Amino acid sequence: MGCFWHGCPEHARVPSTNAQYWPAKLARDRERDLRVTAALEGDGWTVVRLWNHVPLAEAVAKVVAALSDL
Repeated sequence: MGCFWHGCPEHARVPSTNAQYWPAKLARDRERDLRVTAALEGDGWTVVRLWNHVPLAEAVAKVVAALSDL
């Protein structure tokens, strides 16, 4: 997931240009992520969301862990 668009707790920031627009826009993005995750899980999918900056080995380990929980 992109740090900017999805509100990464480590890297997210609100741009100073058009500062009134961005907080609501970014909140809508995060709300959409929650809705999509809930819909997928409701259909039986296992959702694994990873930030773009997560090292590959760590990302693979999270996916493997999610698969082993099935």
